[in-house]
Amino acid sequence: MENKINYYSEDKEQFAEVYIKNDLIFKCRVNGLNNSGSAVILLHGFPETSKMWSKLIQFLSDNNYKVIAPDQRGYSPNARPSSLKEYKLDKLGQDVIDIANAFNFKKFHLVGHDWGSAIGWFLCAIYSKKIITYTPLSVPHLDAFGDAIKNDIIQKKKSFYLKWFRMKFLPEFYFKILNYKNLKSLWRSSDKKEIDSYIKVFRQKNTLTTALNWYRANNFKGKRKIGKIKVPILMIYGTKDMAIGEKAIDETINYVDAPYRLLKIKASHWLIQDSFDLISNEILNHLKE
Repeated sequence: MENKINYYSEDKEQFAEVYIKNDLIFKCRVNGLNNSGSAVILLHGFPETSKMWSKLIQFLSDNNYKVIAPDQRGYSPNARPSSLKEYKLDKLGQDVIDIANAFNFKKFHLVGHDWGSAIGWFLCAIYSKKIITYTPLSVPHLDAFGDAIKNDIIQKKKSFYLKWFRMKFLPEFYFKILNYKNLKSLWRSSDKKEIDSYIKVFRQKNTLTTALNWYRANNFKGKRKIGKIKVPILMIYGTKDMAIGEKAIDETINYVDAPYRLLKIKASHWLIQDSFDLISNEILNHLKE
């Protein structure tokens, strides 16, 4: 399939369907594509979609940036391969590069949250010349994180869910029962419109499984290391994060050979929803610098 893009509007937001060479079609929220500023790609985590970035997309577009936020592999309706190996980090990262290439972005800024942050660290290691700046939210450098999962007592406790998410069938059953009550409980910082948007996606056939496949196909405790990062980094962390401890966050500076700044704020894992004004302006300043 040749790369092509179809544009459309839905519920006052702008979208693009991006067809990439491996026969996957990615639904992307977009804005400001005619702006003169640099490109910014926003990567969501679990269990969210590009909807988490709606306000930031508008904010960055208003500040002259071209903005793309894909519903990533497993989330876009026509990008849900069934094979578990199709959710390896390499595949997830290549999707982002393919999407950037479809828009003819030779270089771009990158912002990620949760799993999107993990993908961002991987991209910074493999494609450093394509990435102007990186802003990871919540998730630290993958080597520091893997070490903390193995050796830090606090992180071990916070990561108990990882093993459970990798089980077959049970997580899907747990999240679906009582009209998705347990899944909805995770979005305690999201408003009703955002939650309704997420639920619409997760009600679609196999979406919970393909989203959970990110956990099942990858292991942060593995021997594979991504090494030093040579991209300017703004690391943002919420001190009330239920999933990520401070050990790996504090160690991340040792894995970055570029300008680096760590911002800790009093917020939960859902940073963009908890502290939008602060975080959006910090991201904007980082892009400008």
